[in-house]
Amino acid sequence: MFSSNRKNPTPSVGAAATSLIARSVTVRGDVHFSGALHLDGTVEGSIHADPGSDGVLTVSETGRVVGRVEVPHAVINGAITGDIDVAERLELAPLARIEGDVHYQVLEMAAGAQVNGKMIHRAPVTVRQLAQQAIEAAPALS
Repeated sequence: MFSSNRKNPTPSVGAAATSLIARSVTVRGDVHFSGALHLDGTVEGSIHADPGSDGVLTVSETGRVVGRVEVPHAVINGAITGDIDVAERLELAPLARIEGDVHYQVLEMAAGAQVNGKMIHRAPVTVRQLAQQAIEAAPALS
């Protein structure tokens, strides 16, 4: 009756660290988080993922941010008024509305998403650049 061959994915470690700002909630002030933040409500202030974290910001179609966003990963389907700096991957869903500059490394943008601002690509650091930084940081032999 119960099969042990079910293909249910195991929850990731970050799944337990998901925070929710509900539709009827307005936060006035800056939000700092680690793990995942799901926004259905409004944030009037900046949103920052903890440095060095693998934070994910998800803004649903009812979500709204008025302020700066700095996160490693983001999935946007709501409205953001302010600059966005996504260190790694940014996904703009069909209802995304952004008024501000967007900094990204990898971008996925669905038909219907709107950006009123500059789109600025941040190239990943290459092996050559890492080697050059190591050479510059090493003490000079005399």
